[in-house]
Amino acid sequence: MSGRWTILVASLVLWGTTPAEELYVSRDLTEPGSFTKGAEGPACDLEGNLYAVNYLRQGTIGKVTPDGNCSVFLELPEGSVGNGIRFNPEGFMLVADYVNHRVLKVDTRTKEVTVFAHEPSMNQPNDLAIGADGRIYASDPDWRTSTGKLWRIDPDGTVTLLEDGMGTTNGIEVGPDEGTLYVNESVQRRVWAYDLSPEGKISNKRLLVSFPDYGLDGMRCDVDGNLYITRYGKGTVVKVSPEGEVLLEVKLKGKKPTNIAFGGPDGRTCYVTVADRGNVEWFRVESPGRSWKLLREWTGTTPKTWGRIKAGG
Repeated sequence: MSGRWTILVASLVLWGTTPAEELYVSRDLTEPGSFTKGAEGPACDLEGNLYAVNYLRQGTIGKVTPDGNCSVFLELPEGSVGNGIRFNPEGFMLVADYVNHRVLKVDTRTKEVTVFAHEPSMNQPNDLAIGADGRIYASDPDWRTSTGKLWRIDPDGTVTLLEDGMGTTNGIEVGPDEGTLYVNESVQRRVWAYDLSPEGKISNKRLLVSFPDYGLDGMRCDVDGNLYITRYGKGTVVKVSPEGEVLLEVKLKGKKPTNIAFGGPDGRTCYVTVADRGNVEWFRVESPGRSWKLLREWTGTTPKTWGRIKAGG
């Protein structure tokens, strides 16, 4: 159920910074085959633990600790399979249970699992995003028809349909300004941006960027508003500016990345779940992730030293 990483990197490089660290160079974090082909939903907690679904077998949530232990953290209720994971302001883990059309809430201390929200008319849900106010936004693809929906889930569990008749909605994220919602469509290879009101309503839909080939999957923002989008089938993560400009592309070892999360002590380590190799890869970037910073703001533990890498350092 657990084991040490037999990876080429030391914990100093993985969890900290080095004087001449390489940016945007992907390495293995866990061994290939440690996750199923359903590897998805990476998210980090305050202690630096990384969680992702379907470790060793379907229906689990795996945990990778800062000192290198991999284990099954939790078995989901029978019949449930997780996808996107997020932490909310109260510290609960929220898990998209795409089989049962619901979002589960996990108390990470007691491992108690309850239903946070259930909507029978959902196709899945798939991936989750969260606002600073604790509102959840869920993508909801129907892979059979290449269509999708977009949902909002309020802190009390109330579910509201925001948009229907979309393409295959997948990756989803709230921008660091808390006033922009991003949603991508995997099959159509488009990323949409919306204005997001303080009440969680969307408007002013506009195309941010589109791609001519391969697919799109999970995505996350850094504190500067850049999107890191997994390119399923291409084996890359593309970095896109808030204006829709492609800034760079990170080559991975695997070809089917499914999702991404920011973590590490400074928030500048990206973790990518990879379906075809059944593992997690990682690489370093200049700026911390929005979700990493948000989690610390909620708890009042934002390090005084957090921030972007210094130019040339």
